[in-house]
Amino acid sequence: MNPASVVKSTDRIPLASSSLRDAMSCFATGVTVLSVGGEDIHGMTANAFTSVSLEPPTILCCVAQDAVMHKALTSQRRFGVSILEEGQEQLARYFADKRRPLGPEQFDGLDWDLGEFSRAPLLHGALAWLECELTECHDSGDHTLFLGRVVDARTRTGGSGLLFFGSTFLGTGAGGARHTGEPGHA
Repeated sequence: MNPASVVKSTDRIPLASSSLRDAMSCFATGVTVLSVGGEDIHGMTANAFTSVSLEPPTILCCVAQDAVMHKALTSQRRFGVSILEEGQEQLARYFADKRRPLGPEQFDGLDWDLGEFSRAPLLHGALAWLECELTECHDSGDHTLFLGRVVDARTRTGGSGLLFFGSTFLGTGAGGARHTGEPGHA
């Protein structure tokens, strides 16, 4: 089979979205909070996130086209990523809740620093923080794939990652030393 060829099947029954959701729940993913600053300040939990390239440093995140974050990303074109620690399940749930306040109020009572480049909120306690510049957008179905060039990356020592598997949050159990610095203090 030629890897460049694409076969289009027209005689198959379309896959039910619930079947895909069930199958994808068997794939463990890390959990992040994407954030945008400025006039469109917003945060959103995302697990459709991955590294794409080291040279140039590039990441990819997928966002529903009807999400508030979609408009925020396309208008601001700079964003932050907080890679969540095992103990941050509550933050993941909060930024996934469509009933939370929007705008600056959604960050009230939370500890965060403003990214130097992105001007986006970077959440305290995360395992790592990225600041990105939007470079490409590709529509695919009801989502858009956003590619971002990473302009700054910081990590803290120790901690365990937060995973999403089987529709449940789990920790990696990596353990180790705890907090050594927040974004902006690392």
